[in-house]
Amino acid sequence: MYLHAGACPWAPNRGENHTVNQPANRSRIVTLAAWALGCLLANSVWAQNDAVSDEVAERVIDATEARIEAELEEWLDEIEQNMVDDQWRIDTGHWLVMAEPAAFERLAEEGYLFDTFTELPELGLQLAQVAAPASFDISTTRAGILDVVGGGQAEVDLNHLYTAGSPVAADASEGVDPRDVAVQPELLATLDTRIGIIDSAVDTTHQALSRARISHRAFAEDVEALPQFHGTAIASIFAGEDTDFHGLAPLAQLYSAAVFSRDPKLGEIASTVSLVKALDWLLAEQVEVINLSLAGPPNRLLEVALERVGKRGVMVFAAAGNGGPMAKPMYPAAYDSVVAVTAVDTRNRAFRLANRGAYVDIAAPGVNVRHAAPGGGFSVSSGTSFAVPFATVAAAYLRREATPELVLDRIYAAATDIGPPG
Repeated sequence: MYLHAGACPWAPNRGENHTVNQPANRSRIVTLAAWALGCLLANSVWAQNDAVSDEVAERVIDATEARIEAELEEWLDEIEQNMVDDQWRIDTGHWLVMAEPAAFERLAEEGYLFDTFTELPELGLQLAQVAAPASFDISTTRAGILDVVGGGQAEVDLNHLYTAGSPVAADASEGVDPRDVAVQPELLATLDTRIGIIDSAVDTTHQALSRARISHRAFAEDVEALPQFHGTAIASIFAGEDTDFHGLAPLAQLYSAAVFSRDPKLGEIASTVSLVKALDWLLAEQVEVINLSLAGPPNRLLEVALERVGKRGVMVFAAAGNGGPMAKPMYPAAYDSVVAVTAVDTRNRAFRLANRGAYVDIAAPGVNVRHAAPGGGFSVSSGTSFAVPFATVAAAYLRREATPELVLDRIYAAATDIGPPG
C-alpha cells in the first residue's frame, strides 16, 4: 500500500512513495497511519475557504477523521489476517534438511545435530527434522550448512503446509458422471496401470470403491485424525464403479498415500515431510503417474524430490489451485517438473475460481463432477483438484507406449485451444 504526502510541511519530500511490506509490526503501521491521517486532516483544513465558519470546519474534520480511521482499521485487519495466514502455512516447530547420506556425515563432523532422520531410499536421500527455537533464522542456518557441504549438496527449508482446497459444492442434479464428461477411449475401461494418489485417506468401504484395487498407506503427521472426503472423491473419479456411477479406469491399481490430517485450527493440512515420504513410497511401488490434488507454498525440499521423481520417468500432475484469477502461483503445480492442471466445465469455460498464469499447462473437466462421498452416497463438486484425475488418466493411457516427453506432446497436440496460455 502506498501513502502519499500532499501539502504536509512535516512530511517527506513531495512525490516520495512509502511502502509498507508484509509482515509488519502493527505499532509501526499505526505510526505511519497516524502520519498519513495527520497529513490528510491538515490538507482538509487548509483547503477550506477562509470564510467558512469554525463549526463547519470541525464537522468536515470529524467526518474525514471517521472515514479515514475506518479505512485504516480495515487495512490493518487485512494485514494481520495475511500475517496469520502466512504463519498457518508453516509448521513453526520444525525446520528440515534433505541431502544424500555423505552430506550428513560431513555435517555431523562439523557439529550439526539433528533430532530425527527418515530414510528416503528411492529418492537416494535422507530427511532430517530439527526442532526450531524461537530465535531460529532459516537463512543463516542454510548458509552455514551449504558452506560445509557445498551448494546443491543439501536442501534446507521450513516444514510448509499444504491444503486440498475447499471444493465448491453443487446441486446433485447438476452432477456429471466422470465417464460421461467427455468421450473416452474404449480401452480405458480395461486399462491396467499403476497410479499414485497423494491426498487424504480413502473410504475403501464405499459401495463404489469396495471392488477397486487400492493399496493405501498413511504419512500424515496425525494418523488418528485422517479426513476422507477429498481422497475418496479423487479415488472414485479414477476407479469407482457402481450401478449408476462409473470412474475413468476401474481396473487401475491405485496407490493412495494419505498425507492430510485434521487440525482443530487450520483444518485439513499436509506437511512437506508427509509429501516427501509419500513420493518416496510411490516410487517404491513403481507407479507410472502421480496425482497431486493439493496446493500450497514453494518448498525447496519438495521441489528437489519432484525433480528426482521426474528423472525416474514418473509423470506428476497437480492442481493449479482455486485462489481465483488474481492469485499467485501455487505449488507443486508451478514447478517445472510438474504438469499444472486447471478446470473447465462441460462447455469448455474456465472454472471461475481457478488460478491463472503462465505456469498452468492444461485444462480438464473439473466443474460439477460427481464423485463418491465417504460413508456412502455421492456428492457433486467443482475445483481444479477434480480436474487432475482426467489429465492423469490420459497420461497413464498414453504412457503404455510412449516416453513422458512424448506423452505430453501428444496431450498438448490433442487439446482444444480455448484461449491464451494460462
